[in-house]
Amino acid sequence: MVETELARALLEKLEISVFQETLPWLGGDLQTLRDTFVDENLYLENSETIKIEVPSRKEKKFDKEYLKAFLNRPLKYSSINGMVLILHGLGGSSRRRGLRRMASCLLKAGFCVLRLNLRGADPGRELASGTYSASCNSDIFPAIEKARRICEALSAERKALIPLFGVGLSLGGTILLNACLGFRTVSKRRKALDGLVCISSPLDLAACSRCIERPRNKFYQIWLLNRLVRQTLEDPFGVTDLEKKLLKKGGLKNISSVSSIRDFDSVITSPRWGFKDVDDYYKKASPIYDLYSDTIEYLPQTLFVHSLDDPWVPASALESLYKSIKLRKLHSKIEICLTKKGGHNGFHGRDGCWGDEISKRWLLKL
Repeated sequence: MVETELARALLEKLEISVFQETLPWLGGDLQTLRDTFVDENLYLENSETIKIEVPSRKEKKFDKEYLKAFLNRPLKYSSINGMVLILHGLGGSSRRRGLRRMASCLLKAGFCVLRLNLRGADPGRELASGTYSASCNSDIFPAIEKARRICEALSAERKALIPLFGVGLSLGGTILLNACLGFRTVSKRRKALDGLVCISSPLDLAACSRCIERPRNKFYQIWLLNRLVRQTLEDPFGVTDLEKKLLKKGGLKNISSVSSIRDFDSVITSPRWGFKDVDDYYKKASPIYDLYSDTIEYLPQTLFVHSLDDPWVPASALESLYKSIKLRKLHSKIEICLTKKGGHNGFHGRDGCWGDEISKRWLLKL
């Protein structure tokens, strides 16, 4: 797939070679787990804490609820190429190694970076009740507007337009994609972002759920599920008695009532975000359907980076979209790079993280 005309043209434009995995990170699983084993000890200096007010999601309304984000400026502050809103994936946070590495790469390239923590993520767990979903626009819209205001202030200061881009890792890309497709309903702005990169992002949640439930992915599912359950039960605003009963039965290491990501979405995510059931949630929160509709008009320039050996998120939806793009001649709106290897949000090569590098180069081209 990477040898097709569109992908080859993209790589040539960015002056970057096709991704090649390297020892010892061979295969999709080791690529996926690499950041669990290796920490580059990246410390992002001079992080400014930003609090973003969001609507309360508890029946008993609290005075104010916030998402916590961290703003970092490039060391060579005299030159700014833009601001990038970075969003973590399922069960993650701004502290995740892959996210910090992406932020470091972009900072060195002259971008300001705003690392957002979703509702329920730590740090910031104490500031907002509940948990997030793949379609949590009521939280993301305020974050985008806050980022825009920061861009406007920088533009006035620099006397030059500072664009706002987005980078979403895994589910973070899905969330930003849904927000971009729905932003027209709440803002006079035509587009939420000036450009978006989605790395290993699920476009079809039902297909992703079936994939993670395969026997070979049992370890992954338990690992992710335990993080989600812990995040939920640690809510300082409290959980309902029913939620607590369902999540605690059997304990974290032997969950019986909630034994899969789909179960969690059924008893926690779907009802909390107003969906009829988990099937309704998976259908309405899967951006693949909107990408085939007229709402694509509101999408910014978007790059999808995905691997065919991703053990968590199947590439089938993106492959179908790729074929549709050629038929509909949407090359200028969406660009897709499917690699043979790379795992889930991996892309660890000889010269560092190829996913970080292609994202940086693509954003600089914008």
